[in-house]
Amino acid sequence: QVRLVESGGGLVQAGGSLRLSCKASGRTFSSYAMGWFRQAPGKEREFVAAISWSGTRSNILDSVKGRFTISRDNAQKMVYLQMNSLKPEDTAVYYCGKDTIPFRVAIIQRTNEYDCWGPGTQVTVSS
Repeated sequence: QVRLVESGGGLVQAGGSLRLSCKASGRTFSSYAMGWFRQAPGKEREFVAAISWSGTRSNILDSVKGRFTISRDNAQKMVYLQMNSLKPEDTAVYYCGKDTIPFRVAIIQRTNEYDCWGPGTQVTVSS
């Protein structure tokens, strides 16, 4: 079983940067694609970015392309989300999740295809 814990959130001014980290425990971490999702107050959880189990492929939400980058370090069991040029609309709780199927070829954006959610980390961007 994989357990995930996010960190790195905080309060930042528009245009600023944050790097979110997701620490995984468990022996099977490197077998699964990992995703970052976010949930703003009153809204559903939405896909932000995901990276394949090997780290060679990724998929990014159109509205954050060019600003956010996802990466992973399988040896350290870590997943990162580098967020630059932050906007107030990026304000949300950010969660990392694990793909439910190991070694999946496609990178999935559907929330219900991920599990083992961490508790989340709050990102607040002030204007």
